[in-house]
Amino acid sequence: MTLVAHDRIDSVLDAAQDVLTRRAGSQVRIDDPEDLGGSGRSTVVRVRVADNPVSLDRTMVVKAFDDNSEAGQVLREIASYRYATALPTASRPGPQLLASDLDTRILVLTDLGSGRGMLDLLASADIDEVRRGVSAWGQALGRMHAATYGGEDDFRALLRVSGRGGAGPRTVADPLMLAGIGSEATSSVRRADEVATEIGVDVPAAFRRVLDAGLALFEDGRFRAFSPCDVGPDNILINDDGVQFMDYEWGAFRDAPLDVGYALTTFPSALSDQGLAHQVELESALVDAWRSEAGPLWPALNDDVTLATLLLTSRTLWTWLATYWMLESDTSGHDWALHTSDPRVVTARWADLAVYADD
Repeated sequence: MTLVAHDRIDSVLDAAQDVLTRRAGSQVRIDDPEDLGGSGRSTVVRVRVADNPVSLDRTMVVKAFDDNSEAGQVLREIASYRYATALPTASRPGPQLLASDLDTRILVLTDLGSGRGMLDLLASADIDEVRRGVSAWGQALGRMHAATYGGEDDFRALLRVSGRGGAGPRTVADPLMLAGIGSEATSSVRRADEVATEIGVDVPAAFRRVLDAGLALFEDGRFRAFSPCDVGPDNILINDDGVQFMDYEWGAFRDAPLDVGYALTTFPSALSDQGLAHQVELESALVDAWRSEAGPLWPALNDDVTLATLLLTSRTLWTWLATYWMLESDTSGHDWALHTSDPRVVTARWADLAVYADD
């Protein structure tokens, strides 16, 4: 580890100790940092609690954004974790927020442990194991959606409250207008004709209508629920408590089928050759597991045509956005499971979309 990295981790530990001490009302000391990586904009470390005056967990995870990160991005992640932490235990989609500070851009989270990454599981040649994994993924999405339906006003209130906390200056005028994946998708659709011209293809009117319908799911969908947003396999850990979603930087309310479409778009590229031979079956397992949780809440989703239309719409939008990011060399999507610089992955996603549309 370089000296710069050591210095950065030391400064993160100092800041996290201050945040935890203020929360506890007495001195908290943490040490033994284990670098868990990060997105380039953030440092993520697992730490041990050495002095524990308030029965804190023995280990915790600290996430610290760098000074170049937008305050709005940090605010949304803090609010998202606060919202998810307040859910019933069985419906929490991931780690709980223990402490946070917007001024120092620090979040302290419960430690999910090592577990097994969804990417590793998908690469297994054991199809039964993979099927169980994608079914658990679908169920976890459904439980999260069912538990958060109708909670958008609470989430908006948390955004506002989180933005007012702390003593430092605020750079977020309106937290509800924070950019996110919806704005990225909107930009990609607005430039669809321009990008298509660059590569020598036409954008049929019917295709544009599907893209527009996909954008509407961010704002006007009938099945709105909370989502961490990047719910692809890269951000999923499986531990003793089941599927855990990580990384809530762009947490938001939107139409729930967007998450299912995102999962269907992103997981096939991680499959082994044996898994690819069962791809359609695995897709059905994920959707059926999700619908088993979300269907009782939204009976309309039990209609196969309604659900298939929503999933086709969302998969089309996600496939187009991934294509746009690759063609335009846009860096904003590089931390997302959806992003790829491999044209073979993009081509396979279009082929998968064609198969799904024909069914």
